[in-house]
Amino acid sequence: MDLENFSLDFFSLNGKVAIVTGGNTGLGQAYAVALAKAGADLFIVTHNDNWDETKALIEKTGRKVQFYQADLTDRRSLKQLVAACVDAYGTIDILVNNAGTIRRAPLLEYQEEDWDAVIDVNLNAVYLLSQEVAKVMVAHKSGKIVNVCSMLSYQGGKFVPPYTASKHAVAGLTKAFANELGAYNIQTNGIAPGYVITNNTAPIRADEQRNAEIMSRIPAGRWATPADLMGAVVFLASRASDYMNGHVLAVDGGWLAR
Repeated sequence: MDLENFSLDFFSLNGKVAIVTGGNTGLGQAYAVALAKAGADLFIVTHNDNWDETKALIEKTGRKVQFYQADLTDRRSLKQLVAACVDAYGTIDILVNNAGTIRRAPLLEYQEEDWDAVIDVNLNAVYLLSQEVAKVMVAHKSGKIVNVCSMLSYQGGKFVPPYTASKHAVAGLTKAFANELGAYNIQTNGIAPGYVITNNTAPIRADEQRNAEIMSRIPAGRWATPADLMGAVVFLASRASDYMNGHVLAVDGGWLAR
C-alpha cells in the first residue's frame, strides 16, 4: 500500500461477518454495535436470551444480526456455533472473544470449582473457539481475531487469581496465534480495557475506598464507559490494522502510564 491508496474506507467492515461472544451486555454489546455501525453483520453468542436491546441497536444500523445461545465450556457447542454462523452467513471474517466471568474471594479461601469455572470460560473457550474459527479463516486466507484481555493481563490484582491467570494467558495466546496464523493473512490482537463501568465492576465502584484509589491513578480522571472501547474494536477488525499482529492494545485512560 502506498500513501495515495489509503482512505477511511480501510476502517469499513462492509460485507464482513463477525462473531462476538458475550455480545448482548456491557462491553460485548458495545463491541457488537460498533462492528455493526462499521458495516458488519453480527453473530452474537450468549448464554441467555435477554437480547432484545442489543437486537434493536444493531438492526437500527441496518445490519443483520443473529443470536446463538451456547455454553462456551461445552466443546461440542463451540463446533456447532461455528457451523451455525457459516450456515447463516457463508463465512466468518472477525471473531471477538469477549465472553468472560469473574469470581472474587481471598486466595486462602478460593474454591477449586470457582477456579475451574473462570478458567473454562476465560481461557479454554478462547483457545478452542479461536481454533475452530481459524479453520474457516485459513480456508479463505484472511481474518481478524480480537481477544479481550485486561489490566490484569499486566498486573496481579487481589482476590481474583483465576481471572488474573486467564487474562495473562489470553495475552500469551494472542501472540501465539499471531505467530502461526499470520502466514494466512489472519491478524490476532487484543484489547485490554481499563476500568469500565459494567455490571462486573459494580462491587468495586460501590467500595468508596477502592473506587477512590482507582480514580486517583487514572490520568483521564474517570472510569471508562463501554462506548470508549468501540473505536478500538473497529480498528482491530478492519483493514486499517492489517500490519498489526500479536499486539495487546490498552484502552485504559492512562492507567498503565502511572
